[in-house]
Amino acid sequence: MEWETVIGLEIHAQLLTNSKIFSGASTAFGAEPNTQACAVDLGFPGVLPVLNQEAVRMAVKFGLGVGAEITKKSVFARKNYFYPDLPKGYQISQFELPIVGKGHIDVQQEDGSLQRVNITRAHLEEDAGKSLHEDFHGQTGIDLNRAGTPLLEIVSEPDMRSAKEAVAYLKAIHSLVRYLEICDGNMQEGSFRCDANVSVRRKGDKLGTRAELKNINSFRFVERAINYEVERQIALIEGGGKVAQETRLYDPTKNETRSMRSKEEANDYRYFPDPDLLPLVVTDELIANIRQDLPELPHQKRERFMKQYNLSAYDADVLVSSRALAMYFETVVQESKAQPKLATNWIMGELSAALNKDNLEITASPVSTTQLATLLQRIEDNTISGKIAKTIFESLWNKEGEVDEIIEKKGLKQVTDTGAIEALIDKIIADNPDNVAAYRAGKEKLFGFFVGQAMKASGGKTNPQQLNELLKKKLADN
Repeated sequence: MEWETVIGLEIHAQLLTNSKIFSGASTAFGAEPNTQACAVDLGFPGVLPVLNQEAVRMAVKFGLGVGAEITKKSVFARKNYFYPDLPKGYQISQFELPIVGKGHIDVQQEDGSLQRVNITRAHLEEDAGKSLHEDFHGQTGIDLNRAGTPLLEIVSEPDMRSAKEAVAYLKAIHSLVRYLEICDGNMQEGSFRCDANVSVRRKGDKLGTRAELKNINSFRFVERAINYEVERQIALIEGGGKVAQETRLYDPTKNETRSMRSKEEANDYRYFPDPDLLPLVVTDELIANIRQDLPELPHQKRERFMKQYNLSAYDADVLVSSRALAMYFETVVQESKAQPKLATNWIMGELSAALNKDNLEITASPVSTTQLATLLQRIEDNTISGKIAKTIFESLWNKEGEVDEIIEKKGLKQVTDTGAIEALIDKIIADNPDNVAAYRAGKEKLFGFFVGQAMKASGGKTNPQQLNELLKKKLADN
């Protein structure tokens, strides 16, 4: 029988607050180890946690973004376990009453279809510190700067059936938290990471035993880790073995998962309400205020782009993947008055390729919206051809001047004078009598040869449409 994969994700999004969730210590990334952990973060005797109001607002904002129920009265609990980088011996989290209840997000798949992934809950909690294994010669260093950093843990239902679906969902949540401006989504710095719960079953059977793949911080690694784990579990079962419920680590170097520890159940953590924190009460007024401030969300922007700009589902999905990219696109269209499809092709083509090559975000693009808009205007008014525009784009990228200045300085203006083009064609026909005779005898593929010769002679500056029309006419004349 055919095997079916069942996947659920637990996403940890670090909230963009300036201070920690229960203390005034800074959350800035990159400080010297153990310089941003105060007595509250370390759980010293006599200290009391105070809840960060902005973290609450951000959690509610996310809940509204996924159409979730907002819990009016939620409770913080102590989750007891030992880690070397958890000096208190417990983590303050939420268990029975999380701030965000059931919601959902519709995820665009590769074929353009939408898949609904249900969200079980999202709860607030503090992060632990970080164990450092490099440069300690067989020992481990502990950096507690991250201890107490506010996290929103987003738990999905086991609705995904392949690694690709899981990555698409992860990207959708990544895009959403950045649109909402509650998380920077920086996976390299660990501010957006996930645990993947993976199991397999024969179709029609009950759910299989799941393994949890812990702390993966790359879309590519999530896909590879899940695919490896699925193959491992199927081979294990088909070999007569049983899948153990456990936590596993993914090693990207070896592309394999390995056992870390047996998977704990809720009762292993001995949850109980934190005696130092009162229940969190969220008012209708607060919810209404946050709802009023919500931006246009990715799925709303995608639908608008398809209708307003007549874009395909794929093009719209790429452009709305980041709020900054969508804003760049709309600004270029408005400033250039160019066809939206032309702007789309340039942004998803030349611009994206250049950004990827230099490992830059759209916000750091050397080519401004005004410069790209001017470039598109010059294509549409036939001042330059699309081919010449690529040369100008490269000059813009290297900061060699403005569009019109580059066109003038390098003599890149397109030849549109009919007489000049005809004279060019006449010379090429005169210089290539054998090819002309062959073309007129039926070898129509030679047309490309004549176009190439004309473009070469004009330095690529001849208007392609005029050239094709006049060339066909001249070659047809006997």
